[in-house]
Amino acid sequence: MSYSTQQIRNVALAGHPGAGKTTLFEALLHAGGALQVAGTIERGTTVSDHDPIEKARGHSIDTAIASTDHGGMHVNLIDTPGYPEFRGPTLSAFSAVDTALIVVDADSGVAHGTRRLMERARERNLCRAIVINKIDHEGADAAGVLAALREEFGPEVLPLNLPAQDGKAVIDCFWQSAGDSDLGAVADWHQKIIDQVVEINETVMEHYLDLGEGGLSGEELHDAFEQCLREGHLVPVCFASARTGVGVKELLDVAERLFPNPAEANPPPFVKSNGSGQQRIEAVPDPRAHVIADVFKIVNDPFVGKLGIFRVYQGTLKKDTQLFVDDGKKPFKVGHLFKLKGKDHVEVEQAIPGDIAAVAKVDDLHFDAVLHDSHDEDHIHLAPVAFPKPMFGLAIEAASKGQEQKLSIALQKLAEEDPAFVVEHQPELNETVIHGLSDLHLRVMLERLKERHGVEVKTRPPRIAYRETIGAKAEGHHRHKKQTGGAGQFGEVALRIEPLPRGAGFEFVDEVKGGTIPGQFLPAVEKGVRQVLGSGAVAGYPLQDIRVVVHDGKHHAVDSKEVAFVAAGKKAFLDAIAKARPQVLEPVVDLEVAVPEAQVGDITGSLAGKRARINGTDATRGEIVVRAQVPLAELEGYAAELKAMTAGQGRYRLDFSHYEPVPPGVQQKLVDAYKPRHDDD
Repeated sequence: MSYSTQQIRNVALAGHPGAGKTTLFEALLHAGGALQVAGTIERGTTVSDHDPIEKARGHSIDTAIASTDHGGMHVNLIDTPGYPEFRGPTLSAFSAVDTALIVVDADSGVAHGTRRLMERARERNLCRAIVINKIDHEGADAAGVLAALREEFGPEVLPLNLPAQDGKAVIDCFWQSAGDSDLGAVADWHQKIIDQVVEINETVMEHYLDLGEGGLSGEELHDAFEQCLREGHLVPVCFASARTGVGVKELLDVAERLFPNPAEANPPPFVKSNGSGQQRIEAVPDPRAHVIADVFKIVNDPFVGKLGIFRVYQGTLKKDTQLFVDDGKKPFKVGHLFKLKGKDHVEVEQAIPGDIAAVAKVDDLHFDAVLHDSHDEDHIHLAPVAFPKPMFGLAIEAASKGQEQKLSIALQKLAEEDPAFVVEHQPELNETVIHGLSDLHLRVMLERLKERHGVEVKTRPPRIAYRETIGAKAEGHHRHKKQTGGAGQFGEVALRIEPLPRGAGFEFVDEVKGGTIPGQFLPAVEKGVRQVLGSGAVAGYPLQDIRVVVHDGKHHAVDSKEVAFVAAGKKAFLDAIAKARPQVLEPVVDLEVAVPEAQVGDITGSLAGKRARINGTDATRGEIVVRAQVPLAELEGYAAELKAMTAGQGRYRLDFSHYEPVPPGVQQKLVDAYKPRHDDD
């Protein structure tokens, strides 16, 4: 059907593993008429989990996009992975939708992933709603889960409908007040949500107090509801069973009547860079304006090539439109425009404001690229997504010679598709290291290398990403002098160093007086200093959080050359570091381990032996979450250890926290293992 911006709904399904997002995604597409038969995970027939690895593992690894039409509405749905290892694609999807629909399991209730996703959606200023799925399962506790959600996220969590007939039906409690449900009288819940909605707007509140609910127009109630969603004053809850279809059509009705369209949602956080900083700008969902679109997903399709999937925020994008990528000077022509249905691509004539579409075979496309049709929109970008820092790494190389180039290209494609997967080449070790969010994340990437790109690899544990710094101020000096017949080399440098606050990086300061080091040689001094920064001074790890002040030196009118001051700067810097209490820093991570209550003692005891600081525990339904800070080096092999301790019932996630000095014994081992290359002087 043809549709306008006001008829579009953009919704991402997110939630913890096993909550039923993919099944709900299928059920919504079926209820909207986009699928004749809903697929199942067991048979490997779902629209979203079309990758062979997803089918084999039985869970989503990447986001999937499809759309359906319902009641005069066009719904763009994005199914996202539940496992935190694949949080990168999920957060990317959050930058393209207006509503985050968090799916919660009626059996297991509020999980740690639920909290994280609700927080991430709120940070992105999305409207949030919750679906309690599997209400017909034996052991489902709809009332308990709703109570837990309200306790966790506040009284603004209120149901729009309620389970009835032991989970075999749902009954509306927003638009009507009569009837009974599995959670009690409909009238009680109706009153709670109406009171919550009307208090957001003074005019609506006055009408309600003066005239009662019957005196409110449908438009007033709708507008107040939209305001509640935008401001986080209401987080509506719907009940469903995606497996049987209970509540699914009702959920589509809720999306049509109450979820925001792109013109009603909170405006996207676009900024424009200029000489004095960044200015917030508003992308207006006007189909006649200049085009502004943001690429939130890259797919390297073996048949159509690189596919850039984007959300249009302003203007109308048509076939044959000339578009610029970011600040590029040369436009590309849109040859084909697609809507997506899982792995299938349906060609369309145009994409209007609010819509989600794709273009193919444009090499310059990348994640977060802004597409536009006028240089008036140069230097515009969306506020960046805060992705979790990938802390797990593997050194990787081609299994057979001659495959190095193929491996490099394949790794680049994988990194384009997942913003939380990082490929790093470490020149000092001539080592390529892949970084991900967990062992599982990296294993899946290695599977994709083999299955999708035909590259066999060998892996080995990489070095932990230690860093070096100093603990005190110190002076350094070196005179570089060589005479080999003919013109010689001469350069002398005196400098001082001092520690900077953790995370401050590096500063190079010129305080040379009287031309003792001519200005043309100061870049050479800095080059020598930076050589040490990259390769380390005591244990071979990059240096950080240091200020270097060059204040004196000498030169020779004939023999002074750039190479001499590079060497002098390097050796003076090393001389100063040796006197400045050099320290090796290690990455410390925030660790959260969710385990059955019976295993908490084993977990905390194990962590105590890993130099961990236990920060507390949280009780959730049926399990305990232990929060701690742990040196990353202590967590090698932790996935297997946790599995053994909890019989496979435990799970964990970690985020980078900070760097701190290693214990003296650990530092001495790292220093002893370092074999620096000694340059001739």
